[in-house]
Amino acid sequence: MTQLAKDSIAAATGDEGGSSATDSATVIGLRTEEDLLAVRHAVRAATLKLGFGIVDQTRVVTAASELARNAYIHGGGGALTIEYPRRQGTPGVRLTIRDDGPGIPDLDAAMTDGFTTGAGLGHGLGGARRLMDDFEVHSTPGKGTTVIATRWARP
Repeated sequence: MTQLAKDSIAAATGDEGGSSATDSATVIGLRTEEDLLAVRHAVRAATLKLGFGIVDQTRVVTAASELARNAYIHGGGGALTIEYPRRQGTPGVRLTIRDDGPGIPDLDAAMTDGFTTGAGLGHGLGGARRLMDDFEVHSTPGKGTTVIATRWARP
């Protein structure tokens, strides 16, 4: 596991000195298979820290895993940033996944269930969108893709 990944998990779990995960962003590079595992651990830790229930934890971790894997495989790597916004006093987990890959030539098609560029099931972007409350994709062919997805805590 890369040192950046270890530091990211420590930040998300509050095992480092300084501010808590709810006060700062956590960034995880997406360069190795180990980094994909680090994403799952860091996102799970972030949802636990905010008091998300098991179903919402699973939703966010699943979305993060899918989006990070897409950036790693199709975008040639990138980075995931975990942030902790508040909306009218409600905490949330915001995932921003960026890559510098080839971009998505047909975003509408890519958001459709069953669309795949590989051997997957084609639930990637559309599935991640359904698991999160807010979801945006910005992609420019030849310049990469950024996905911003937020899940808000339930009362």
